[in-house]
Amino acid sequence: MLGGLRLLTVFLILLIGVVALVYAGESAVPSISAGPPKAKVAPVEDVVQGHKIVDRYRYLENPNDPDTKLYVEQELSYTRTILDPLPGREKINARLSQLLEIGSVGTPQMGGKDYFHTRREGNQNQPVLYVREGLNGDDRVLLDVNQLASDGTVALDWWYASEDGKYVAYGTSPGGSEVSTLRVIETATGKLLPDWIERTRAASLAWKHDDSGFFYTRYPKKGDVPEGQEVYHRHVFYHALGADPAHDPLIFGEGRNPEWWPDVSLSDDGRWLLIHEGQGWTKTEMFLKDLTSKDPLLEITTGKNFLYGADFYEGKLYITTNEDAPHYRVFVADTANPKRENWKEIIPQTDAVLQGVSVTGGKLLAHYEHTATSELKLFTLGGHKLADISLPAIGNVFGASGRYDRNEIFFGFQSFTVPPSIYRVDLSDVKSALWAKVDAPSIDSAAYDVQQVWYTSKDGTKVPMFVVGKKGIEKNGKNPTLLTGYGGFNVSLTPTFNRSMYLWMEHGGVYAVANLRGGSEFGEDWHRAGMLENKQNVFDDFIAAGEYLVAQNYTDRGHLAIYGGSNGGLLMGAMITQRPDLFRAVVCAVPLLDMLRYQNFQIAKLWIPEYGSAEDAKQFEWLYAYSPYQHVKPGQEYPAILFMTGDTDTRVDPMHAKKMAALMQAEAKNGASTDKPILLRIETKAGHGQGKPVTKQIEESTDMYSFLFWQLGVEP
Repeated sequence: MLGGLRLLTVFLILLIGVVALVYAGESAVPSISAGPPKAKVAPVEDVVQGHKIVDRYRYLENPNDPDTKLYVEQELSYTRTILDPLPGREKINARLSQLLEIGSVGTPQMGGKDYFHTRREGNQNQPVLYVREGLNGDDRVLLDVNQLASDGTVALDWWYASEDGKYVAYGTSPGGSEVSTLRVIETATGKLLPDWIERTRAASLAWKHDDSGFFYTRYPKKGDVPEGQEVYHRHVFYHALGADPAHDPLIFGEGRNPEWWPDVSLSDDGRWLLIHEGQGWTKTEMFLKDLTSKDPLLEITTGKNFLYGADFYEGKLYITTNEDAPHYRVFVADTANPKRENWKEIIPQTDAVLQGVSVTGGKLLAHYEHTATSELKLFTLGGHKLADISLPAIGNVFGASGRYDRNEIFFGFQSFTVPPSIYRVDLSDVKSALWAKVDAPSIDSAAYDVQQVWYTSKDGTKVPMFVVGKKGIEKNGKNPTLLTGYGGFNVSLTPTFNRSMYLWMEHGGVYAVANLRGGSEFGEDWHRAGMLENKQNVFDDFIAAGEYLVAQNYTDRGHLAIYGGSNGGLLMGAMITQRPDLFRAVVCAVPLLDMLRYQNFQIAKLWIPEYGSAEDAKQFEWLYAYSPYQHVKPGQEYPAILFMTGDTDTRVDPMHAKKMAALMQAEAKNGASTDKPILLRIETKAGHGQGKPVTKQIEESTDMYSFLFWQLGVEP
């Protein structure tokens, strides 16, 4: 989904400013006489479900409106007059440059004898795709998208190696747009094939085993569907290498709901095509096609409000589902007779939440989460447990992968204090060995401590939270503390290596991650307890997290800041409007804020199953009860706020941040304040966050931490 938990980046405009250093219980305050620009007020009145709704800044939804362009230009200038003069920016920028040069590494895919993986090193803006010939061979660059744009703004969105590794299909997009163009590269020579397919955003792709072509997902071009619908209607096609994509046969999607999301996979023998269609984040349906027959697709699951996924092996389907099991369980069925009544349970649900199962080396690899930390287990095909796969520490497994015909698996591992590493497991003895790692010489991980604490939310629900900081840090009630959360779309916030956060902790900061309802930390019940009419539970959980940190003397309200992006940006908006007294500063990135109109922009109709829509009378009531844009109170003092968005965000429209900033600057008691300001930052050539070049990450993080250091009185 909304995917996005990374921050947006900087639009650099050179302006002058002076700094007044005031450290008498106050932060350093830029000496700026002028306040924020006054956005044009042009009220639009709607009657929605019987309620009169007045929107003073509706025109800001149109990026091409001359008044919007003027507003954005003036806002960016004002923001720079506040942020550029802040003390210690150069020090902050220099340290962030060091930290963000700590690289990344991805879990390999296997194709034939080859291992394909990504790695980013030093000041490279984007990861590079490598191929390693044989387990102990040397890595060779297969694709370096850094060569495609001097500013690093072309991203490698996704890639799929063919069965024998002869080819790799991949997608790239410019400027954070995520609107991918598909190309095919030959592994042995690095030669690009002529195949060129546009509109393959977040493509799912399955190669035929003879390399003759692949099944894939694609979106319609303008004119094929009503205007504005081009971001939906994701359909499955088949492409033969060398053929004209305009004539690729349609396999699936015609007549289906345009907002549903199909993916594809192919069986180990190449006979069966599985189409897995997501309908929001609570329901999926699966369809099976025998490619040796002209029979139509067979529906395996129909009309049930559960999630399903499956993997193939030797004529059987291994199905993972939360059907009547909120922590998920595993069934097996014959591909020739896969109807629900023929399924047999082989792995029942447990206290841990099963994240997924795949067949590797004739065994079942199961990835679990227990209290927001990872576990890996190996089972026989009959569901009998063989072994626990040892992990380096308590942390987060990412990208666990294997193949049905290989006696090895790979998994990525990281934690708050462990940089990403890749491990290989030989299934003959189930022993792990380090395969690749990221070096972080500028960080002393041993100097930091990670705790998992539990607190009580408003309705009595116990909620866990990770608290990270320097070992031996004193609970003096004054520690600068940054609290984050997400709470939605079945997303778990597990221990993740956050490079920039070390700048914060090196200066005595505490970093807290709350595992709110709406995520998947405790299964589907936990998810549903934070969606639709239950969304207020997420906000209550986060408020309780902030109150806990204050009550336990980690910090106080004057030293507590919060950050969230995307769905987490909505969370920040709710905190701003529901508990402005609890936090000193807020960083609200790529946010959803006008929940009465969100569904009209970009791909947001995909999220109606999670949030609801104001077009439904019942759903309107709960959306109207919390929608941040409709709950800004004139004369209310709010925390200092930094709204951040990107002009090419194709997930969450930047109109949310624009409208909210304009409204709050006009209405809030501190709307024109230069000591507790409300700021808007819009990055060019940047989207929701995926594929953001490192140079932009550094500049964006410099602004964010300069703002937080200033507001919480941290000396750089």
